[in-house]
Amino acid sequence: MKIFYVAAKYDYGDPARGHSFEHYNFYDSLVKMNGGENEVVYFPFDEIILKYGKEKMNKKLLETVVAEEPDLCFFILTGEQIKKETVKKITHQQKIITLNWFCDDSWRFDNFSKYWAPFFSWVVTTDYEAIKKYQKIGYKNAIKSQWACNHFLYRPVSSKKRCDVAFIGQPHSNRVEIVEKIKNSGIKIETWGKGWPNGRISQEDMIKVFSESKINLNLSKGSLSNIPRSLMRILLERSKNKRVRFRNPKYWIGEFKSFLGKKRNQIKGRNFEILGCGGFLITEKANDIKSYYESGKEIITYESLGDLIKKIKYYLKNEKEREKIAMAGYERTLKEHTYEKRFNKIFKTIGFGDTANI
Repeated sequence: MKIFYVAAKYDYGDPARGHSFEHYNFYDSLVKMNGGENEVVYFPFDEIILKYGKEKMNKKLLETVVAEEPDLCFFILTGEQIKKETVKKITHQQKIITLNWFCDDSWRFDNFSKYWAPFFSWVVTTDYEAIKKYQKIGYKNAIKSQWACNHFLYRPVSSKKRCDVAFIGQPHSNRVEIVEKIKNSGIKIETWGKGWPNGRISQEDMIKVFSESKINLNLSKGSLSNIPRSLMRILLERSKNKRVRFRNPKYWIGEFKSFLGKKRNQIKGRNFEILGCGGFLITEKANDIKSYYESGKEIITYESLGDLIKKIKYYLKNEKEREKIAMAGYERTLKEHTYEKRFNKIFKTIGFGDTANI
């Protein structure tokens, strides 16, 4: 396949922050999967906006797609960087199959996804409740998939355990309180991420932490201070490029209402990444997690802070049981939950022959 890949190259569109989640997971997997047989043309819209502005980026996008004549245009849009009219021309005028991976349908479907979906040939959602929502608005080409592990990048790097308990993520919501109570219970825990004393961590060092920690935590609750990713990107773009304009304030009010209305804990990429590094995972319960891993055998889930502390202490003491669960989680991740397998299944669904190795 020749895939025209359209997504952000940098974290929040800022080169100073390093490469984005999409770059490390989606782009890297698309290039390397199936023995590298795909030709992937990279169109990093954030990088091009910084250089030329939004209008010229959209023009370049359309011109490049026409010149490349790809089999598939694979988008990951989280905001208004690309115009609907641009996508419409690619899909309907150029007759090229387009697909967008929607990242936040659990809280952005009503204010974002449902307005964008009709412009794409296919869309992918990670929210198990969203398929019915797409059907309700008359959109029939929605595919339910899930986050996964880029096994080309995330892998065990050491069997030596240098840390008792590790958490990587920002200290928003009730995370500071959780970490403090874990420490006060006598447990040694290390934290990384912007806002923690240890600061941000590189991709390479993050993989080492996942692999070299006895226990890795996934704390998934959002908060008022956890600004929606799309809003942060627009703010950063506006600060660097005066041609990027704010939309009507009513749009952002709707964004925040949708965000604040999110009540369901969602499965995150972190669930799969930790396990792909051979790490032992304790995670908050999330909707539909049981469809991917069995708690008690491949991962450990908790329901309250007291339950979390109790389970941390138990598994720090029971090394053999902990390692057995970590290995089972690792094996299932490689067998079922890599982006290579997710993408192959999606491509087969949308009609690209016998590309799926599933």
